[in-house]
Formats: sequence, C-alpha cells, structure tokens
Amino acid sequence: MENGSRAILALEDGTVFHGEAVGAQASACGEVCFNTSMTGYQEILTDPSYKGQIVTMTYPEIGNYGVNAQDVESWKPHVAGFVMRELSPLSSSWRSTQSLDAYLKEHGIPGIQGIDTRALTKRLRTRGAMKGFISTQDCTEAEANNRAAAWHGMAGVDFVKEVTHPQAFDWETHGVCSEPFALSKGGRLAGAGAALPPADIPIVAYDFGIKYNILRCLRQHGFAVHVVPATTPAETVIHRKPAGVFLSNGPGDPSALGYAVEAASKLVKHGMPIFGICLGHQILGQAFGGKTFKLRFGHRGANQPVKDLESGRIEITSQNHGFAVDPATLPTEAVVDRINLNDQTVEGMRHRHRPIFSVQYHPEASPGPHDASPLFARFRDLVRQV
Repeated sequence: MENGSRAILALEDGTVFHGEAVGAQASACGEVCFNTSMTGYQEILTDPSYKGQIVTMTYPEIGNYGVNAQDVESWKPHVAGFVMRELSPLSSSWRSTQSLDAYLKEHGIPGIQGIDTRALTKRLRTRGAMKGFISTQDCTEAEANNRAAAWHGMAGVDFVKEVTHPQAFDWETHGVCSEPFALSKGGRLAGAGAALPPADIPIVAYDFGIKYNILRCLRQHGFAVHVVPATTPAETVIHRKPAGVFLSNGPGDPSALGYAVEAASKLVKHGMPIFGICLGHQILGQAFGGKTFKLRFGHRGANQPVKDLESGRIEITSQNHGFAVDPATLPTEAVVDRINLNDQTVEGMRHRHRPIFSVQYHPEASPGPHDASPLFARFRDLVRQV
C-alpha cells in the first residue's frame, strides 16, 4: 500500500467519501452495498453473486489474517470495489500466503480505507443501495458523482453470463478438495479423516455463479455433480437423466434471466427433483409463475434470522442477495415455508405436489453459520424417495 495515495467513493445522491487507496490503481462503477460479516472477506470477494457491486464491510478491521489459496469461492474475485474502515497492516495467520492489499492489486480491484463505514452503512440503510463510483486514481468530486449517476445499475442487467463457466464439467471426481477441513495436531490443514460417501447420486447443477463450497457440500452428501453453464437448455439436462437438478446462486436481477426461467419451468413440468438457493430460488419462483422485486438494501451478512413456518425452528443464516420473490404473485402450488424475521420477505418455498424446494439463503455458508446445512441432506432424501 502506497502511503499518502488517496481514493474516492461517490454515491449517486451526491455523497462523497475521501480515504486512503487500497489495492489496484483503478476505477470502477457498481452498486454500493454493505456486508455485516465479521470474517470471510476472501469468500465474499470471490463470491460471483457480488458481480457489479462495491462491497462495504461493516466490521472495522479487515485483512488481519491475509489471503490463502484454499478459501476462494470461485476462480477469481468478482467485486467491483472494496470498502473498509481500516486495512490491517499485518497478515497474522500461518495459512496466509498474501496480504489482502496485494491480492486486490493482483486482480485489478480498487479499494478504499479510512472512511466512516458506519456513516456509509447508515446512509445505505436509510436511502437504500445506491449506484456508486470508486477510484484510486486522480478524480474530482464532480467527475466521481457523474460516473456514479451515469452507471446503468443492477435492474434489468444479466450479470450471470459474465460469471458462469463457459463449459460443462464434473466436480471433484477424486474427492480430495471436498473433504471437510480440520486442523491436525501439528497445526496444519488436513482432511477430517472420515472418508467421503460414494458419489452414487448423479445430479446436474446449473452454474449461475456457483460457489465452490456448494459443490463441496453436494459431494459430501454423496452427489456426483455435473455442472452446466447457465444457458444450458432443459432438454440437454433431461437427456442426461440425472436424479435431480440444483439451481445455484448468482448475481444480478433474476427478471433479466428469461432463458434460465424457461429451462427451470420445463424441468418443473418434467417432475424433476429440484433444489434451488439464492438466485436459483428466485428463478424457481418465476418458473412457478411468480415475480421478483428489488429489495431496498438487500440481505448481505452471516446473521440473518429465518423462521421455518412449518416447524417453528429459527435458523441464523448467511445471505447475499438484492432481490426477492413476491409472495402475492405465487400460485397456490407454491408454498412459502420460510420467512425473514427482519422484514418478512420470502426465504423458502416448496412445491405442494412435486419434489421441489428452494431457499433464499446459503446453507453452505462460507462465510457464516451452519444452521441450514441439513438442507443438503434434505435434498438427498428427496431425490432418493422419487
């Protein structure tokens, strides 16, 4: 990090923050949002769902354990920019191979530190997520404000085609990277010791921006996962005769993904067992006949409370989304079985007559709590019952 190098963050409403430059000498537009997680910044940076977003971390110190090669959630970071109160000058972890600052530089991502992230978060909570512009290069306030206001925004934009893998592939046929993590007595990262179950249930996973830990969790529950690009027709999936289909997370506006909704609709009519999360949940809601809408500031963090309306159980969940399914538009065949306790939005659905369910949150966490991890076992049980 170059001492004295300045950075600027501008919002579409004219608000400007000045701070110290972090990461690459670059400029970027994006939707400015905030994440309340205390840890897991590397997972957040590499989550494809953050494509097109400038992420603000509400926890005051970020970067204290550096970056390593194991904790990535995709092949590269996808955020447009990164905002922090303070970047730790040290990377204090035996697993660290690189500082956060160096990592951002390597991937061309501009960052800013030294601003009042509490004031920024409060503004976003009050006004909603806003278009923004971040720069670590020479830039006037007027230029920054104009760039922020002129950006196209998230609504109606298909970011999925920018993050999906272009070719189909099989995940982890050897299983090494899907073993649960554990620390050995010598303080080194190793497998948990228990053998993975046989990969005896073939499924197809749609990659709308899938996180690696989702694939790890599916493998840990005995699924042989064939990952397909987001634009794959339903007929191609049906021809493979999988035991089930998984609809992944991903970025942007679900209403812009007509091709994905069409494929999901055909799979629903075919009677295929389906499990969807996050964007996959929103796509499934549209496949049922419902509509989606943009949340004011979204749900991003590792402490979102969700209530299972059928059992009464409360789950603390990891979430990252800016859109939601409108329950008033869903047909009677779609049962809303989970809600967010903060704003009562839809967090889970199931089909009344078919082996299909979905949740708005992330049962694989990374980062976050593991309250919802049994959902992968639920999917396995559902597939085996068909």
